[in-house]
Amino acid sequence: MAPSRVNVLGVGVHAINLQSAVEILGQAVAARRKGYVCVTGVHGVSEAQEDPEFRAILNGALLNTPDGMPMVWMGKIAGFKEMSRVYGPDLLIEICRASEEKEWRHFFYGGAPGTAESLVATLQSRFPRLQVVGTHTPPFRALTPEEYQGLQTQVSASQPDFFWVGLSTPKQERFMSATIDSLDATVMLGIGAAFDLVSGKVRQSPRWIQRSGFEWLYRLIQEPRRLWKRYLKNNPLFLGRIFLQLTHLRRYSLDNK
Repeated sequence: MAPSRVNVLGVGVHAINLQSAVEILGQAVAARRKGYVCVTGVHGVSEAQEDPEFRAILNGALLNTPDGMPMVWMGKIAGFKEMSRVYGPDLLIEICRASEEKEWRHFFYGGAPGTAESLVATLQSRFPRLQVVGTHTPPFRALTPEEYQGLQTQVSASQPDFFWVGLSTPKQERFMSATIDSLDATVMLGIGAAFDLVSGKVRQSPRWIQRSGFEWLYRLIQEPRRLWKRYLKNNPLFLGRIFLQLTHLRRYSLDNK
């Protein structure tokens, strides 16, 4: 049975926690049930407000995890007491931990040149029996038909259970939605900055900051030139829209209308 969803401005965020997410994805792999996973916070929900196609991609995910504390708080308000944050780096680590016993196979796609390889080295030093069957660093632009055919060949030869995508939102979600049926992988997971965070290229915020809901401020201080527009525009708009939803001054539907 699919987990319940919390309506966050018309985006259905699944009412799950880290343990239940790993269990659900393990079941999907065992059943060879193809699907993609989005890890969604304020940025993703905000992008979906002006883009119905992107909102439909989020709502069509096998799992749409609560990647930010505001998603969790909305779940608590809706009565889902066991719901907690399913953060991209944590999801990666816990699935890799389970993989040593389950013998799940992994492919890593994305990041700057060398990032995927650095990530793999970090993960395999922590989980020596982790099976990594491929990495691919794409160009910043869209793949050409020839390049995509080469990726298809590489993935078909390796047949990963988990295909990790380290691009930005909404680029990674669009990529997964467009390719889930044509790549020979069972579950695709868009975890964005987790490639840089887990590999150590970018420093993660302390846990207390993550739990406080102010991780965005920590990341803004680290990367102001890249992130200032995202946070200083999206965060106030998100708060205003949530106020309208919670006070029933505006209705947000999950049917993408």
